[in-house]
Amino acid sequence: MNKSHLIFLDTETTGIGPDDRLCQVAYKFQDAENEALFKPPVPISIDAMAVAHITNKMVADKELFLDSAMHKKLAEIFSGDHILVAHNAGFDAEMLKREKLEPKNLIDTFKLAQYLDASGEIPKYALQYLRYYHDLEVPNAQAHDALGDIRVLERLFDFYFEKMLTGGKDEAIIIQEMLDVSARPVLVKKFNFGKYIGMSVADVAGKDRNYLQWLLNEKVRARDQEENNDENWIYTLEHYLG
Repeated sequence: MNKSHLIFLDTETTGIGPDDRLCQVAYKFQDAENEALFKPPVPISIDAMAVAHITNKMVADKELFLDSAMHKKLAEIFSGDHILVAHNAGFDAEMLKREKLEPKNLIDTFKLAQYLDASGEIPKYALQYLRYYHDLEVPNAQAHDALGDIRVLERLFDFYFEKMLTGGKDEAIIIQEMLDVSARPVLVKKFNFGKYIGMSVADVAGKDRNYLQWLLNEKVRARDQEENNDENWIYTLEHYLG
């Protein structure tokens, strides 16, 4: 397929809170890969260091992202009709927004994974988990490194694109379907945490509505306090509590 209108992007950040910022960006656009570290305006948290292995010392002498040539290039790309492809794209888009960049079009492979897993058989939807679950061959792709992650991201996108291409659909129709899926919350099929792990949400709804109501209250509280906006779970719980 022609990918000239797609930009595959991943960020590493100082954390996942409302005040956190990016400290590494990698992207691939029109066959060219770009990656760089940046000095964030807030310290990198210990939790973030443990995941991405980027420390405050490593970025102490780096430039601010807002002042960088990469920021200027991304602003140019996002000014057009290009499509940002990311895993949990809403998070990356929010981090870019904090840096005065706003992509107009998003494809989220995290949502695509759940959408295409109709029976809810996949236990987890993390990028690297899906890489190995689908047995995807991705050379030179170190986990939790922004450049390695975009290589996995592109391979995962290709895998889902090929899966959706069955039935003689036009490529443009597939891309539009991906955009549509990514623009709305998806219905979670099974619990992958808590006392009902492995059970379908529909079965738990018939057995313990009080638990679903409690979980919904917790998810809404976290969203309202800007801790975590888990729109897929909120949508799912509201659907079953009806």
